[in-house]
Amino acid sequence: MNNRIAPDYVTSLKENEIFVLGCRRSGRHWEGAAAFALENFGAIFGQGDGTQGKSYAIVTAGVGLADIKVAVKRFTQYAIEHSEQNFLVTPIGCGLGRWRVPQIAPMFRDTSLLNNVWLPKEFWDELNFSGF
Repeated sequence: MNNRIAPDYVTSLKENEIFVLGCRRSGRHWEGAAAFALENFGAIFGQGDGTQGKSYAIVTAGVGLADIKVAVKRFTQYAIEHSEQNFLVTPIGCGLGRWRVPQIAPMFRDTSLLNNVWLPKEFWDELNFSGF
């Protein structure tokens, strides 16, 4: 698993890479990774979920944990269906979204089994994939 740790900072993407970010339900990408994706990776202002240019947004602000879990399942299915793409997941919801890693990382347990998804180290640690 250690070769699938998402970089702490993504400043550019390869042709087959997608930036996965957390955002507001409203899709107002004003701060953090969402603002960066808006400026650099084709995120769409006003769209709060799904594919947007070279980005994939998962709503983490303005919703509850159950809603985030459903959105992560939707993302997991999308990643399965798009195995030709590699998804670089930010620590969604754990910055400006104010959720904690132990609340969010377990939602990515199924996702962690996919070879085309890179997760933040703190998510791997929470999922008990240590030894990096």
